[in-house]
Amino acid sequence: MAALLNPMSRRLATAACRRISTPSAAAPLVSRRISYERYSSSLVDVSGGFSEMLDATQRYYVLGGKGGVGKTSMAASLAVKFASHGERTLIVSTDTTRSLCASFEQDWDMRDRKVVRVNGFDSLFATEIGHVKIVSESFINSLLGKMGLANANSHVSLHQFLNISPPGVEEVYALSELINSIELQETDKFRRIVLDAPSTGHTLKLLSANDWIEKLLFLAIKGVNAASSNPAFKLSPEKAQVISSEFEEPRQKIARVRELLFDPRATEFIIVTIPTMMAVGESSRFHSSLNKDGVHTRRLIVNQVQPPSASDCRFCAAKRREQARAFSAIREDSELGGLKLLQAPLLDVEVKGVHALRFLSDSVWK
Repeated sequence: MAALLNPMSRRLATAACRRISTPSAAAPLVSRRISYERYSSSLVDVSGGFSEMLDATQRYYVLGGKGGVGKTSMAASLAVKFASHGERTLIVSTDTTRSLCASFEQDWDMRDRKVVRVNGFDSLFATEIGHVKIVSESFINSLLGKMGLANANSHVSLHQFLNISPPGVEEVYALSELINSIELQETDKFRRIVLDAPSTGHTLKLLSANDWIEKLLFLAIKGVNAASSNPAFKLSPEKAQVISSEFEEPRQKIARVRELLFDPRATEFIIVTIPTMMAVGESSRFHSSLNKDGVHTRRLIVNQVQPPSASDCRFCAAKRREQARAFSAIREDSELGGLKLLQAPLLDVEVKGVHALRFLSDSVWK
């Protein structure tokens, strides 16, 4: 009863009731059944398998997909579901627009990758790393300096470095620092870590940047060791050992990120899409790229699924036909057809705030 007194709860309850349409008195029951089959027979209604996720060994869940499909809402709803079952959960956003704060309708101080508790939960925490900027200062400048490139013309070297470095370098470095701090804490500090990944292309670049940085640091270590044996560099073996050790520490952290992301026992990638042919096509390409990289993906969430209704307006009928084609394409797609399918309903209220996210988490993660 107390929950129904909340305005958002009342609106969500009303939205749920609207999806359970009753036929008019003049309409025979058989026509309603035919209409329902006409619009929903091609859809796949599958349990979210959340009990299976609770029993699984995976600790990290990465949600990615095309921009604008609702990744942040889906990631937040999964984190809320875990926390509601007493699992200490951390949700991490790589978005520079602070969409995670907006999703929970809370204003958090995220400076220095600070972890904060989400109001309304005892077991849910959040942090954002998308706003972290490291390229212009300590990380790159220190790296160039130790490689002997930071001199009077260091700005030229820095410019050249930034031109060849792939997108995602900052996020990888920040993510490696975050995961390292998590791994150093007690094993039960955070049982689940949910990562709201950037859009499809940027997620793939983040994965490639991880490999790029690790190889760069490895080459830097080899270069320093080689320079120590060349008198022209005037680098003593002792100093070379110190520099190599300083390179080795971030290399190991970044290698650990790659190890975790590509380990199916530790991490599961979940693709989020919407029921349109364009979104399904991009999701298929995304899954193909993840497969080639050896990333473990088991689930596909189709967001904004139009619920069954007795209404037969032309717009609704056209949208349901488009939706049916999208689900048919998913079933027949060689990349997506084998994934476990989950559905998130299209709601007539914006999913924002704790009450709305609880409602969404119960609708999706069953």
